[in-house]
Amino acid sequence: MSSIRGERLVLAIVGRRNAGKSSLINAMTGQQTAIVDDTPGTTTDPVNKTYELLPLGPVTLIDTAGIDDTGKLGDKRVTATRKALWRADVAVVVIPHDGLSPIDRDFIAEIRRLEIPLLVAFNKADLAAPAQADLDWCRNEGLPCMAVSSATGANVTELKESIGKLLPPDYLHEKVLVGDLVQPGDVAVLVAPIDLAAPKGRLILPQVQVLRELLDNDAVGMIVKERELEVALGSLAAPPALVVTDSQVVLKVDGDVPPDVPMTTFSILFARYKGDLDILVDGARAIDRLRDGDRVLIAEACSHHVQADDIGRVKIPRWLRQYVGAELAFDVAAGYDFPDNLEDYALVIHCGGCMLTRMEMIRRMRECKRRGVPITNYGVAISKVQGVLERTIKPLYK
Repeated sequence: MSSIRGERLVLAIVGRRNAGKSSLINAMTGQQTAIVDDTPGTTTDPVNKTYELLPLGPVTLIDTAGIDDTGKLGDKRVTATRKALWRADVAVVVIPHDGLSPIDRDFIAEIRRLEIPLLVAFNKADLAAPAQADLDWCRNEGLPCMAVSSATGANVTELKESIGKLLPPDYLHEKVLVGDLVQPGDVAVLVAPIDLAAPKGRLILPQVQVLRELLDNDAVGMIVKERELEVALGSLAAPPALVVTDSQVVLKVDGDVPPDVPMTTFSILFARYKGDLDILVDGARAIDRLRDGDRVLIAEACSHHVQADDIGRVKIPRWLRQYVGAELAFDVAAGYDFPDNLEDYALVIHCGGCMLTRMEMIRRMRECKRRGVPITNYGVAISKVQGVLERTIKPLYK
């Protein structure tokens, strides 16, 4: 599938062992997507499968371990299932033919606390129809529910259509990255330094997405390295409508770009695109309150090879220590890991989140806010400590 991972609908299939979660995924995709067996606990870890699932389009399906797993290893599997929910846009709770259990109800309550749209699928309807009491409970709770059969395919198409009706408004409406900042025919200059972390032979994803959206909006995109920026600006007949830079060179770009030319960073564009820019700007201002001994969490959405000048693990900690003038401690959470001990941190600094869905990024931000922990992202934090935050966020607050 060619769609970007962070732009796909994420659908978590959860339920007890032997509820038929994997079988239902196979019925939904029309393929042997997931391993199926009568042995309880066949699925031991969350498994991601990417498909073009009509009528929903590109989706990532997460097949999860049973929520009733037991023992020390079983507890770890249930914990992994709970973490998978953080990535979900929609959840389908699969109920076997023996009906709703207290475990199911408790897990449904947990999903609702995370504000994840959900649907209850009473599976194995070919063996027994859902109990009227269970259907009444769902309706009294305001939960959509339906009987399905992964064995016969009954109501599987209707299930997919019902999932589509649960999609969050943000998923249904096209999100804007940079298109509202330019007009057709405008020139936008993108500054893309080629450093040790730059992928050989290609641009990084945020740069590609910004360039594509400029083209989609009939604007002219010019890409240069920071060393050629001054020459590039001088070659233009008129000042550009916008300059977008990699955060690592924002101070140099600020000096080269005339004050009346709007300027921002790729990471700040993603702060708005993937999350809530206001929260992230407020989080950056919490940098002024950092003191000796405070712990800061660096949250990376993807795993990568750490370079000698790694932006999250080397440069940002160095810039923060210099700005604050204090000794700070830094921890790193990479990939899907987002720690439970958020209260231990005075600040969370997240990457741009280009590999996360918008809902996953917002869920992380909400959890930080709920626990009273400021959160910002790389680009906003860097602009803050470099003294150019007001300039780099100004174009997004027109």
